[in-house]
Amino acid sequence: MKGPPARVSDWQTERHRTMSEAGTADRKDGPYRVLARKYRPHDFRDLIGQEPMVRTLTNAFASGRIAQAWMLTGVRGVGKTTTARILARALNYKTDAVDQPSIDLAGEGEHCRAIMEGRHVDVVEMDAASHTGIDDIRDIIEQVRYAPVSARYKVYIIDEVHMLSTQAFNGLLKTLEEPPPHVKFIFATTEIRKVPITVLSRCQRFDLRRIEAGVLVGHLRDIAGKEQIEADDAALAMITRAAEGSARDALSIFDQAIAHSAGRVTAETVRGMLGLADRARVIDLFEKLMAGEIAEALGEFRAQYDAGADPAVVLVDLAEFTHLVTRLKYVPEAADDPSLTEDERARGPQFAEALSVRHLSRAWQMLLKGISEVQGSNSPVNAGEMVLIRLAHAATLPTLDEALKGLEAGGDAAVPAGAAPRRAPQPSGNGGVRAVAERTPVASGNGGGAATLRLAASEPSPQFEPPPAAPEPEPAAETVRVASVADIAALADRHRDLAFKVLVKRCVRPVKIEPGRLEVSLTEEAPKTLLGDITAKLQQWTGRRWIVSLSRERGGDTIAEIEAGKRESAILDARADPEVAAILSRFPGSRIIDVRIPEAAEDDMAPAPPPGDDEDDES
Repeated sequence: MKGPPARVSDWQTERHRTMSEAGTADRKDGPYRVLARKYRPHDFRDLIGQEPMVRTLTNAFASGRIAQAWMLTGVRGVGKTTTARILARALNYKTDAVDQPSIDLAGEGEHCRAIMEGRHVDVVEMDAASHTGIDDIRDIIEQVRYAPVSARYKVYIIDEVHMLSTQAFNGLLKTLEEPPPHVKFIFATTEIRKVPITVLSRCQRFDLRRIEAGVLVGHLRDIAGKEQIEADDAALAMITRAAEGSARDALSIFDQAIAHSAGRVTAETVRGMLGLADRARVIDLFEKLMAGEIAEALGEFRAQYDAGADPAVVLVDLAEFTHLVTRLKYVPEAADDPSLTEDERARGPQFAEALSVRHLSRAWQMLLKGISEVQGSNSPVNAGEMVLIRLAHAATLPTLDEALKGLEAGGDAAVPAGAAPRRAPQPSGNGGVRAVAERTPVASGNGGGAATLRLAASEPSPQFEPPPAAPEPEPAAETVRVASVADIAALADRHRDLAFKVLVKRCVRPVKIEPGRLEVSLTEEAPKTLLGDITAKLQQWTGRRWIVSLSRERGGDTIAEIEAGKRESAILDARADPEVAAILSRFPGSRIIDVRIPEAAEDDMAPAPPPGDDEDDES
């Protein structure tokens, strides 16, 4: 039974009047409608790129498991509002042969036209961006009590729902959780993270995906045929790339391109309209940069700028092509992407075969940083040229393993950028020291960048893998031998007491060690409870009583001091090595910051046992 007429707020009255006038104008073939409105989907068959959502809704309607609220989220232009209207149409679908909710909207139903034009009295659309308060939600709460006027369901479509205030969300919760059987809610948002979880938990959520490039190109081609417009495939690919998966953006750009060209839509038309660089010329610029031809690269960049290309857009295109080349090294079938130009399909695999991932990743990082520099510069073209100079200069620099190889061979370590991919030398198996360069900016007198040289011990490569050894049984408590502070640290490591191990290595100076007796001195940073902890730990781990006393003598060096001394000695030895000295001279400003000692040499760090221990053990 229908209740009294619902109280309609002023904004709803004005919306219904405006939509009615708009619908009348459309039926009379009034002013020109843009392509984004003219070719807006009217049923689920026309909705492109959202097959998972359509499949879910089809099964739900077929089984009668229709939800009470839906949350549609996605980037702009993927069809959130259109999907909401189609869903409202499906809920209220009624023809002479069908009188129930249906996904199959082949024929126009009784309420379909009014719903799709946004002027149906039982399908209320509210823009939450301009109606954010609790008062607007109160109007909805009061209206849901009454049955729909003519349709099967009263549907509330709230666009940009994340713009509602906290009070508005809280006021909607109870009605959203237990709505009347004749009410359905459909929410749309581009900022799903701003929607409270209490609202999300009451809705079925659908994430509308970006439309794939191939699907979007085909969609534009179909519309061009319906509009009797000739458009090049390259032009459609450019429009698709600029739209970034948004159907509305693609149609808006295509509409602008038609007006701009006043005839056939060509790649040159779209490129000039959007300020894009020619993809073929971008690839030529990329080739010059990777070959280190700085003068030619700057000339090509300036020519593209004079032709109307934005410097930041040129760098973005370079970064996109760098990503494409890197991706083609691992996914060769990516060249079949319909959004790629013929030059990208033909030349991309060639660069992927010739360039190493090391150089491509370095170019990617420099371009990412350069794009932000150009976008924030007062002189974008000058900033862009400086980025290209750095990129071309870095493209010809050898990697550190190539520098080492060149030093060993006595020749130039630089390798042309177009050569075959460089391979890092395999470990020699002798446990020697290998150098690893890390490029980090270091302040220097000449303002140039400097490299930080890190020395690391290479692991020997075994010729065969020995069978795993059986785990050694842990020695009994009474057989544990403690003859040095290093033994105490080893015991702490064996029992996984890492905090105690660190304290022993940093704070304990040995004075005298005898079976059951330990005399030490402590550093200033040692905690007051360290002596008691040592006594308790030794008694627990060795099974015998220990007397730990504090000596006034300074004692020997701590384990940490011994390790630091050996590290300094290793750095001095490394600096004196002829090969390392050659590397330091070749990379001005380089310095050695660390030396890692092979495991075989770690035993040398342990302090020698105090004299007299052997006699004590024998006794």
